Amino acid sequence: MRSKLFRKKSIESIQAQYDENQKSGNGLQRILGVRDLTFLGIAAVIGAGIFSTIGGAAFQGGPGIMLLFVITALTCGFCALCYAEFASRVPVAGSAYTYSYVTFGELVA
Repeated sequence: MRSKLFRKKSIESIQAQYDENQKSGNGLQRILGVRDLTFLGIAAVIGAGIFSTIGGAAFQGGPGIMLLFVITALTCGFCALCYAEFASRVPVAGSAYTYSYVTFGELVA
């Protein structure tokens, strides 16, 4: 039972399946660039909550909120670097699902 929950695919098998789908014309295309992935990371970290809580945070946090923005910017940069590393290690389309499938297995993915 445990092996079915935590089964993984190797990078080679995912690459072979990707190549097969590309030849048949019904595979995903890798079209996201560095700028797109950076903005994806920013959207994932910041989200819409910043727009609804910025007033209260500025009132209660005072000038310390500037430090919060710097920390958030660094976090977004690290997120973009993580996606770049994932994309270089698993060179197929599929984003976070494929990366987590290779690394942690089907249950996490």
